[in-house]
Amino acid sequence: MTKKEMARAIADETGLTQAQAGAIIRRVFGGITEALLNGGRIELRNFGAFEIKERRPRRARNPRTGEEVDVPAKAVVTFKPGREVEERAGRLTKMPGPAAVSE
Repeated sequence: MTKKEMARAIADETGLTQAQAGAIIRRVFGGITEALLNGGRIELRNFGAFEIKERRPRRARNPRTGEEVDVPAKAVVTFKPGREVEERAGRLTKMPGPAAVSE
């Protein structure tokens, strides 16, 4: 789902315009981003927690050339789903989205 699709769904349910719903969505995502950058963690009850963690530097291999390369340390955003999201996802009987790729 894109932000535009989300704004359309919220507008349909609440009576807001799509522009108003889009502005709210942008503000929420902006707030999440700012909270992560300032505090390193944001927890949304019953949904999950976003956290910034540091990855240590490591040696890796370029898959095209086989050459070993140094990968520097970097900060990454991680997400740990909340209990409710985890349980509901575990009860799915088919994967959402486009049809599964057949081999």
